[in-house]
Amino acid sequence: MPASTTLTATALQAGYPGESVLTGVDLTLRAGAAPLGLIGPSGAGKTTLVRLLRGVLKPSAGQVTLDGRSVHRLRGKDRRAFGAAVRFVSQYAMTISDPQETVSSRLTLAAKEARKGGRTHAVSPTEMLATVGLDERYLTRRMRTLSGGETQRVALATALATRPEILVLDEPLTAVDPGMRGEISATLREIIERLGIGVLIASHDLELVQRLCPQVAFLGQGRILAQGTVAEVLARTEHEEIRELAENAAEAVQRFR
Repeated sequence: MPASTTLTATALQAGYPGESVLTGVDLTLRAGAAPLGLIGPSGAGKTTLVRLLRGVLKPSAGQVTLDGRSVHRLRGKDRRAFGAAVRFVSQYAMTISDPQETVSSRLTLAAKEARKGGRTHAVSPTEMLATVGLDERYLTRRMRTLSGGETQRVALATALATRPEILVLDEPLTAVDPGMRGEISATLREIIERLGIGVLIASHDLELVQRLCPQVAFLGQGRILAQGTVAEVLARTEHEEIRELAENAAEAVQRFR
């Protein structure tokens, strides 16, 4: 796919039986653009938005498009190309269905899927792990023996294995030791800049978002209430949800000024 790859949400509305979650969200992610953070209170719909962007949830109104094509309608070769070009890392990391599966086999499978999606590269599993601060001894480890933080880091390495155009991260480092988050985020920032990956980071971790995202969008009341730097958004206290977040994260807010 070309470097101008663009994932666009337009007037998105979605919800569940008896519950409206998103009432009109517009968002654009473009390869080569600076990372965008997505913040907001629990239950605001961040994960629902990520599911819509992935095409696993159909909007009740509006649409998500990749270079003008409806994402939830992609099939076959086009769906595989989308899965390689736009990668997602969930807060729930990875499903482990095979108890014998190793880190090496998971990364090898990711590379195979990338080739099927039309993306070729010469990055070894060892290099993939190095990007998330894990050494090659992890290659022989069974996935089910990893800690939550190690599993999240392998999930991130797997996503980066396809050298995607766009990367969508939903609470990607929640289980990672706080002492490692700074190191991993620094490495991730370097990779994003070097490869020109467009990134959306949905997270409650304001410091992680601040490190990686020059701009953030605040999701509340089913829509984007404010967009700007972390400091600019948290200053929009005319919105109750933003005011509450700013009050609950007062210490962090002081560091962003």
